[in-house]
Amino acid sequence: MFPKTVYIHTIGCQMNVYDSDRIAGGLAPMGYHRVSTPEQADLVILNTCAIREKAEQKVFSFLGRMAGLKRQNPDLIIGVGGCVAQQEGRSILDRAPYLDIVFGTHAVNRLPLLVRQVETSGGRLVDVAFSDTIQESASCQSLPAAGQISSFVTIMQGCDNYCTYCVVPYVRGREMSRTPERIIAEIQELVAAGILEVTLLGQNVNSYGKKEGLCDFAELLKKVNAVDGLSRIRFTTSHPKDISDKLIACFSCLDKLCRHIHLPVQSGSSRVLQRMNRKYTREIYLEKIAALRAVCPDIAITSDIIVGFPGETDQDFEETLSLVREVAFDGLFVFMYSDRPNAPAAKFPDKAPEAEKAERLQQVLGLQDTITLQKHQALVGTTQMVLVEGHSERSSAADISPDKIPDMQWHGRTSTHKIVHFPDVKGVSDGSFMGRLVAVQIERAFSHSLWGKPVFREEGRCSIR
Repeated sequence: MFPKTVYIHTIGCQMNVYDSDRIAGGLAPMGYHRVSTPEQADLVILNTCAIREKAEQKVFSFLGRMAGLKRQNPDLIIGVGGCVAQQEGRSILDRAPYLDIVFGTHAVNRLPLLVRQVETSGGRLVDVAFSDTIQESASCQSLPAAGQISSFVTIMQGCDNYCTYCVVPYVRGREMSRTPERIIAEIQELVAAGILEVTLLGQNVNSYGKKEGLCDFAELLKKVNAVDGLSRIRFTTSHPKDISDKLIACFSCLDKLCRHIHLPVQSGSSRVLQRMNRKYTREIYLEKIAALRAVCPDIAITSDIIVGFPGETDQDFEETLSLVREVAFDGLFVFMYSDRPNAPAAKFPDKAPEAEKAERLQQVLGLQDTITLQKHQALVGTTQMVLVEGHSERSSAADISPDKIPDMQWHGRTSTHKIVHFPDVKGVSDGSFMGRLVAVQIERAFSHSLWGKPVFREEGRCSIR
């Protein structure tokens, strides 16, 4: 049998990246191996995101480009999955008459059967049915690529929060948690394949296990922390209303838990937070930040902010700017509000003009850039432990004069999620730092990264492990 090829194009968040790996793993027993371009493929899968309007626009732009490939190769099978597929369902077939398969967020495990049916019988298939339980399948777990050291692991899916701007409960369903046994078994399998760092994924990891009567998230972290061979643990996303004192304490007692948390605030105005149905106030959020810094003073805190939410006044926006200053986040993801299908806020009055939203976006980004650079500059002269992820492109150190950029450099991340570049050192670790924890003294700070050099012990050996 000739090998078959699949190209998987992913749009969206870490959960979509994880699902794409599951898709690849599920198709592998059918003889499909991944290729790097759609032109090489017998099967093209587009894994989609519907959270932002811009992401949805990318979906149909990509599909439009696939029409020409289908004309050139009528046997090419094209499938669309993920959140847009769940949201739009059969209507996507009308917009893209060359499309063969539409599969929803709960149909990843069923995709191989859909592909087999199109291969053998043709037809145009739609499967957007929700499941009552998380579908576990060993064949849908894709092992990491050679040299990969970090991996995502989904611990739950869906959401029960129904924020008024968000479509997640409508496209990913209600909240469901995987058992800790399945999660730990997957992590052990990944570690055996060379993974050193895992990021636990869920729309709200803080509510893990509550509906099913499983262990809580803090207890799950303790179980993951006990996995032999694992170096680091990260997680995302945390909802501020559900972060417990028990979870906060994990940052002081779990040695593998990275000193970083992504805690989306969305707005600094309690009035806007109430309209968003976030179920916490500005004051409660600030209390959570203080509690985190009390147990882990050097913890890095990143967040999400939406500007231009319907009815957001100048005063509301000023409260967001003041919160950014007060918290001094290490980094921010900032988005302009956009109406999403099914989300209640789409029907709210007092929509902000696009120009006003764009101006507010730039104000928040400018303020955060200043704060981030100051935080990076404060690290100059310190020594940071960096988990090395691979070689850096010369362009990644563009802030450094070109004549001072070495031919070979490495990059990795600190426990606080800071990106660090450093030069290669001949004769050290056989020329490879890949997957090592390297002590790096920070010499220069930039807006989005740090630059340093490996630290040597007295005997002339680099401090690595």
